[in-house]
Amino acid sequence: MKKRDKIIYWIATLWLALGMTSTGIVQLMQMDAEVEMMNKLGYPIYFLSIIGVWKILGVVAVLIPKRAVLKEWAYAGFFFTTTGAIVSHIAVDDPMADVFPPLLLLVLTIVSWYYRPISRKTTTQNK
Repeated sequence: MKKRDKIIYWIATLWLALGMTSTGIVQLMQMDAEVEMMNKLGYPIYFLSIIGVWKILGVVAVLIPKRAVLKEWAYAGFFFTTTGAIVSHIAVDDPMADVFPPLLLLVLTIVSWYYRPISRKTTTQNK
């Protein structure tokens, strides 16, 4: 792996981890703004707890060494969560300012996944 690719991977992964951890904590705390947003989007409030826990567990999975299959699941979860948030915000005609944060996390997810080192890929991807 090239040094440039390693740098790209770690920058994207650390920003992704920071973003997912911070939003996961805010969702677990069920802050007023998050509750209001969930109501506006039409989702039950208990989704905040589910998504918050999944995000934090996903960050742990992405950051720990080895466990490539677990990492794939975490990246997939991040992808589904962020694309779901983007579509949900667009569906209720939210301004672009509300669409941008999950869009940024989606880009970071894709960049982190794409540039991950061979040691963090499943066996079939190593060939």
